[in-house]
Amino acid sequence: MGVRHSSAIVPTAAARARSVLATAWSCAVTTEIGRDELVGAHSFGEDGRLRLRPPEDSALAAAVICAPRGEPSTLVEFVDVAPVPLRDRIRARLWLSGSLAFDGEELFLEPTCAVLHESNGERQGIELDELALTVPDPLAEAESRLLTHLADAHPDAVEQLTRLVSPDSLQGVVRVRPLAIDRHGISLRLERARSQADVRLPFHETVADVSQVTECMHALLTKAARLSATRRGRPVGG
Repeated sequence: MGVRHSSAIVPTAAARARSVLATAWSCAVTTEIGRDELVGAHSFGEDGRLRLRPPEDSALAAAVICAPRGEPSTLVEFVDVAPVPLRDRIRARLWLSGSLAFDGEELFLEPTCAVLHESNGERQGIELDELALTVPDPLAEAESRLLTHLADAHPDAVEQLTRLVSPDSLQGVVRVRPLAIDRHGISLRLERARSQADVRLPFHETVADVSQVTECMHALLTKAARLSATRRGRPVGG
């Protein structure tokens, strides 16, 4: 059994992509003359262009100068990595392709194609206008801190959340870890000896900012406790 996602509300591909662009610290840039790994050197503007600030010894400037018309065909790859240690930490890959050009001392890429490759194998093309107009998820910048704190300081809460998962889905599970969190809900990774599956638990309301996460998590834990009591034959709330 591989990675499995439920039908609960999930962010759009454009929202996922914008969150990856906002939080990824590095990217790989491939041109005709080679591949460059850039760290802390990118930004994505409201105009839909990706700006790159390569170091002085980067081959990217040479690629622009040597390419026909000075605009080399370019592929930029971003990797979305789960902040919590997992067996497979890569949650998605985002690919932007287009042509590089100079803009003052910076390089910019105006994408002609954007593709999000999810961990479940699904590939989604993203409309470029939608990508430019979409904003990152309001929890994107805080996600690493939120998930790490949940995993390290509240493993009991993670275990309690599994009570919202179908008992059949928990058969053979040896470890449960928080995988992702966004405005619509939280995802858990269910690890078995030789396989894994992802389950998504939706919030009761869409989160507008980090300040609302505690309330939404409390609501999920309360729901889990009530469901557990019901399964044991106790009155709900008793």
